[in-house]
Amino acid sequence: MGRRGLAIIAAGLLAFAASGCTSQKTGSGDQPADGGRIKVGLVTKTDSNPYFVALRDSAKAEADRLGAELIALAGKFDGDNEGQVAAIENLVQQGAKTIMITPSNSTGILGAIKNARDRGVLVIALDTETEPKDAVDATFASDNTEAGRMQGTYVKAALAGKAPKVIMLDGTPGSTVSEQRHNGFLQGMGLKDGDPAILGVEATNGEQNKAQTATENLLQRDASITAVYTLNEPAARGAYGALQAKGIAGQVVIGSIDGSCQGVTDVKDGKVVATVMQFPKKMAAQGVQAAVEFGKSGKKPSGFVNTGVTVITDKPVAGIQSQDTAWGLQNCWG
Repeated sequence: MGRRGLAIIAAGLLAFAASGCTSQKTGSGDQPADGGRIKVGLVTKTDSNPYFVALRDSAKAEADRLGAELIALAGKFDGDNEGQVAAIENLVQQGAKTIMITPSNSTGILGAIKNARDRGVLVIALDTETEPKDAVDATFASDNTEAGRMQGTYVKAALAGKAPKVIMLDGTPGSTVSEQRHNGFLQGMGLKDGDPAILGVEATNGEQNKAQTATENLLQRDASITAVYTLNEPAARGAYGALQAKGIAGQVVIGSIDGSCQGVTDVKDGKVVATVMQFPKKMAAQGVQAAVEFGKSGKKPSGFVNTGVTVITDKPVAGIQSQDTAWGLQNCWG
């Protein structure tokens, strides 16, 4: 092999090492890289959060089924925008025809997305919208505002006329998903930011330990709460732990969003009154299908594709469509 060939290989290895991202290649593996398989890239927020693991595994299964090659990368932590930027650049270098991304920062990733699209790469957002939405070719996701609204509507009904005294456990400050779910919950409850019925708001990054500490701090200020909004199910578990330690868990309505098997079990066990299930497996599978279609025919998906949400509870409320926990455990994360 000549010096030029060795230089090209070395440059490629350096570009990969510089990405600082985790990597997982999937596909049939026994075919050469240039054997005609369509390369589909996936960039998730992390490779450890069970939600994104389920999304990634679904994308892998669908890519295998359709004979495509999936290259899965991730940020080091939720909010690692630089890691996601490096991952997109890496995937472009590897020849991905489509890149699917769950953006940690809906605006910070825009430059990398534009560069990829300028080079003819189809870019699909999964789970989380970019700002603006048309920065990507298409989005496959839940309507997070609607998910929050459904949580709020159910929690209000579950209070059964009791005055709402709410604490709100948000996600990461500035997160699009966190803001959408927060606003949707308030709409469902019939409240607005600053309403006296809201006893406190804390950012938890969707983490159980931070949510428990936040709830403990809020309870020190006012223990008369009747309801808790939680961004996701780990936050709900943290809230429940704090309320249980205080001896008032049975007096407070906790609502949540996600739809993991553990979250559904928490509903079944009475720790959470209801959770709003999302379907990340569906998002991933539909994204891969669109990617393969683009690779074959050049046809692009467009706009927002709503993959749906469903209230899971064993205490149905009139006027709110829901499924019980038996259904939820059979369909967790879709």
